[in-house]
Amino acid sequence: MSVGTIPALLWSAVTERPRPDCLAYREGDGPYVRLSSDRVLERVRDLSLGLRALGVGPGDRVAILSENRYEWALADLAALACGAVTVPIYATLLAPAIQYILADCGPVAIFLSTPEQAAKFATIRGNLPTIRHAIAFDAVELPGALPLARVEESGGAAATVPAADPAYWTGGDTNGICSIIYTSGTTGNPKGVVLTHRNFVSNIVNVAKVIEFYPTDSCLSFLPLSHVLERMAGYYSMLHFGVGIYYARRFDTIAEDLAVARPTIMISVPRLYEKIHGGAATTATAAGFPKRQIFFWARRVAIRKAEADVDGPRASLGLRLSHAVADRLVYSKLRAKLGGRIRIMVSGGAPLNARVIKFFHGAGALILEGYGLTETSPVLSANLASAMRFGSVGKPIPETEIRIAGDGEILCRGPQVMKGYYRNDAATAEVLDADGWLATGDIGHVDADGYVFITDRKKELIVTSGGKNIAPQPMEGSLAADKYIAQAVVIGDRRPYLSALIVPDFANLKRYAETRELGVDTQAGLVQHPRVQRLYQRIIDSLNEHQPSFGQIKRFTLLPREFTLADGELTPTLKVKRFEIGRAYKAAIDAMYPVEAHHEDE
Repeated sequence: MSVGTIPALLWSAVTERPRPDCLAYREGDGPYVRLSSDRVLERVRDLSLGLRALGVGPGDRVAILSENRYEWALADLAALACGAVTVPIYATLLAPAIQYILADCGPVAIFLSTPEQAAKFATIRGNLPTIRHAIAFDAVELPGALPLARVEESGGAAATVPAADPAYWTGGDTNGICSIIYTSGTTGNPKGVVLTHRNFVSNIVNVAKVIEFYPTDSCLSFLPLSHVLERMAGYYSMLHFGVGIYYARRFDTIAEDLAVARPTIMISVPRLYEKIHGGAATTATAAGFPKRQIFFWARRVAIRKAEADVDGPRASLGLRLSHAVADRLVYSKLRAKLGGRIRIMVSGGAPLNARVIKFFHGAGALILEGYGLTETSPVLSANLASAMRFGSVGKPIPETEIRIAGDGEILCRGPQVMKGYYRNDAATAEVLDADGWLATGDIGHVDADGYVFITDRKKELIVTSGGKNIAPQPMEGSLAADKYIAQAVVIGDRRPYLSALIVPDFANLKRYAETRELGVDTQAGLVQHPRVQRLYQRIIDSLNEHQPSFGQIKRFTLLPREFTLADGELTPTLKVKRFEIGRAYKAAIDAMYPVEAHHEDE
C-alpha cells in the first residue's frame, strides 16, 4: 500500500513484512527479549488508546525525555496514532535546557524514562502549566506520575477493534506535523524544527530506492532517538524495511551488545568508527612487534584495496593475494568484534575521516557516509556501495535537488525539507525561501559527476584580522586523525593568526610516555612535559607543510582533559560547541595571543 503517515507505515510493515523480532531489548546480561510485529502493533494500539483516554488528541504536543530504548518507540508511535506531535528531548540535557524546550512547545504530556529524568523534570514542573500528565517507563518518585504499563493496560481494556484493523492506522494528514525536533544549539537557544509525516515518509521511501535492505537484516540501535538520524534511519526506516531493531543497553555496552545481537546494519556518528579504528591500532601496538607490524601492514593493504575498488584501476593480483592474507589475519577478527554479520554501516551527523572509511571498506565492513540536517528529515545525499567517492557525501537521493550559492553555501530542495521553525517565522525566513530552497549553512561543492563535498560550516568560517577566510574543519579533521589526538579546535576568528586547542588521546600518549620513560603518569603532567610538547609540535608542523602561511597554526595548547557533554562543551551528538569552548578556555586562548605578537597574516 501507499504509505502517507508514520502510523500507516507501522501498519504496513507489520502486515506486509512481519517478523518475530520487530523490536528487541536486553535486561542485564541476559539474551535479547523479542517483541513480534503483531505484539508491537498491539502494544502501540493499547498505549494510544490509553493516551486518548487521558485527553491526548490531534495536534497536541507530547514530549519524550528518554535514552534510546524500545519504550521510546512505543511512546512515539502511540502518540502519533492519536494524531499528536512528538517532541523528543535528549536525556543528556540539564533541567534549564529541558525547561526551555518544554515551555516553547507547550506539551500536554511527557514520557520520562528513569528516576534521573523524573528528578530533572520535578525541578521544573511548576513552571510548565501545559503538562497535565507524566508517564514513566521505570518506577520513579514523582507525585502523580503514571506507569507506562498502567496507561497501556487501560487502553487495552477499552479496545473494541483488532490491532490489525487498518482503519485505526491509515487515516491522518500526510502534511500534518509529525514531530518538533529541537536543534542542538551550538550557538544560542535551540530552534524547534517542524517536520511533517510527508517529510519523514518521503525520505524513507527515497532512501529505499537506492539502498537495499532484506528480511534477514537486523540493526543495532544506540544513538539517541532524539537525533533525527537515528529517528529516521535507525527506527522509522528499519520498521519500513522490515528490519529487526535491537536496542543496545547503553553506549558503553555496545561492544557486548554487538556480540549478542550480531546485527547486519549499524548506524552511528563518526566518533564510534574512529574509536573502533583507533582501538584496533592501539591493541596491535600494545601486542608487541610481530602483531604491530602485521596490523599496520594490513591497514595499508585495506586502504590500497579500497582505493582500487572505488577509484580504480582494478587491484593487481599481488594486492588481491595480500588482501586475502590480511583478511585471515586481521580483518576477520575486526568483523567478529562487530558481531560477525555486519553488512552496512552508516555514518552521518559530522564528517568522517576518509582514511577511516577506506580502512573499513578494505576490511569488508562497508561504511556509507551520508549528509543531511535536522531540517531535511535528514538525508540529502549518500554514498552507495555501487556509487561511492571517497571524501564526498555521495550523490543526492531521488527527488532531492542540490545547488551551490555564489558564496559556496549548499542549498537544497525536496519533499524532506522542513515546514519551518516552530513559532519562529523570522528564523524560518532566514533559511527557507519562497521557492522551497533551504540554505544549509554548509560550504561545499558538487563535482562533475554529481558527488557532493562538504568543506565547512558557513558560520564557523574563521575570518582572521588580516581578512583571510579559513575553514577550520578540514584542519581539525586532519589533526584528529593522528593517533595522539582525540579532539582539536582551531582558533583564529578576528585574531592575527591561527592557534589550536588540542586534547591528546591519553591512552596512546601514556604508552608513548612509558616507552620513553618520561616518569610522568598524570594527564596534567603529560601535557606540560617538554618531550610531549615537541611531539605535538611535530604533528602541527606536518600539517602546516600543506598550508599557506596564513593558514598555518602558529601556536597550540594541550588540554589535560577531554571536552564533555556534562560541561556543556559538546552537543548531544558530540559536536564541539565553539562558543562554549571559547568561553571556557578564554585564558588559555588569550595566552596564545600575547600583546607583543606580530605574526600578522601574509
